[in-house]
Amino acid sequence: MSKIGKDILKIGDISLNSRLLIGSALYPSPTIMKDAIVASGSEVVTLSLRRANAQENKGEKFFNIIRELNLHLLPNSAGCHSAKEAITIAKMSREIFETNWFKLEVIGDEYNLQPNPYESLKAVESLAKEGFEVFAYTIDDLVVCKSLQDAGAKVIMPWGSPIGSGMGLMNEYNLKTIRERLKDAILIVDAGIGKPSDATRAMELGYDGILLNSAIALSIDPVKMAGAFRDSIRAGRMAYKAGMMKKRDFASASTPTIGTPFWHQEKAL
Repeated sequence: MSKIGKDILKIGDISLNSRLLIGSALYPSPTIMKDAIVASGSEVVTLSLRRANAQENKGEKFFNIIRELNLHLLPNSAGCHSAKEAITIAKMSREIFETNWFKLEVIGDEYNLQPNPYESLKAVESLAKEGFEVFAYTIDDLVVCKSLQDAGAKVIMPWGSPIGSGMGLMNEYNLKTIRERLKDAILIVDAGIGKPSDATRAMELGYDGILLNSAIALSIDPVKMAGAFRDSIRAGRMAYKAGMMKKRDFASASTPTIGTPFWHQEKAL
């Protein structure tokens, strides 16, 4: 019987047992957010400085809840529209959260919140030189992903579909091609995942992990949904490592018909 060992995701000097990275926004309450993050089994939580509200002291309370979970923090530049703005947020985040990890988001279009590849590339080049380990959120375009990798991004994060849409994987061909061509890159699908089966499919394509928020936070029961995504990502990863059978254009009986049927053998005995 084969044994299933630990399947570690290593990012820089950090080793992760979970391949689910989870967001901290949009939950009905701080308590539900905390319980959902715990249920997900995730070891990485994303957060943004823009959630701070100095006047009502809500930002500090939120950050304290996140710190209590004792997870790896992944600050992001959500809402930024230029490389300059994102770089500023990255430097502030490093000072506050004491981490070189940074999820880069530079929005290029307000309608579908598509990331701007040109501004993203400029930001990656600058941040990588300053010692940041950049998780670069981008479109599902092979050339763009390769350019971000060459510029120094630690993790490439192509979208499955527009952020918050829940449409799942719009273009599996693109995602599959990126995985096949960037064999040595850490690839994490970020944005658009709507249901656990979407995450499973992305993992079956060979992706190293999934980052999601809305699909859990906006579900009827975020805690249960977090558990569902935890298990679906594990299943997809295990299926990929096991090696799935290839599709065929013909039927093939699963029970051999050559030789004496087993019930005839039993009568002979």
